[in-house]
Amino acid sequence: MTEDAGRSVSPIRAGLACRCPRCGQGKLFKGVIEISPSCAVCGLDLRAHDNGDGPAVFVVLILGAIVVAGALIVEVTISPPYWVHVVLWLPLILGGSIGLLRPFKSLFYAINYHHRRDE
Repeated sequence: MTEDAGRSVSPIRAGLACRCPRCGQGKLFKGVIEISPSCAVCGLDLRAHDNGDGPAVFVVLILGAIVVAGALIVEVTISPPYWVHVVLWLPLILGGSIGLLRPFKSLFYAINYHHRRDE
């Protein structure tokens, strides 16, 4: 695939769809949050565009704000015992972390590729 064809792929669309940032068709992940070594469609080396801990920071900040606000509202309005907070917020934290990390990681990856095409 040529470099011009890769420019037509929107990094936001490819990122949110968890697809290859160059061709927009190959799967970006081989597991839950593990990046594939290369794209099965266009052969892009996906290991070359690492995004570090950026996605995890955003997930922690967004999810932290949601959980803290929710916990404060629940505590002020109904004042449940502490075990109720654990039952309410622990599944939200665990599920939200995994659920948000994948699209954020993919989006950061696609934007990183879009701005640094140094293959």
